[in-house]
Amino acid sequence: MSASTAVTESTFDAEVLKSDVPVLVDFWAAWCGPCRAVGPILDQIAEEQQGKLRIVKVNVDENPQLSAQYRITSIPAMKVFQNGAEVTEIIGAQPKQSIERALQAQGII
Repeated sequence: MSASTAVTESTFDAEVLKSDVPVLVDFWAAWCGPCRAVGPILDQIAEEQQGKLRIVKVNVDENPQLSAQYRITSIPAMKVFQNGAEVTEIIGAQPKQSIERALQAQGII
């Protein structure tokens, strides 16, 4: 079972920008092998950080406006939002420790 929520162009504002906890947005596509590799890692982080961090997924093929708005040029791309603003981004498939380090550097976890 996936711990992350699928977000679309119509739900992005409410789910991400208006969230009262930091949100990691995973920009991905079904055909992207590295995206599929990072998915279980993000699910694990979501479970471990429940209540402190939300993780949502945006399918770039189904949500081209969001991809353009946030300048997604390669995937997987993870952007972290806090209080409605982008605070950091993580590009490419990363091991769990690297993702956690990036989140710790921002004081997210």
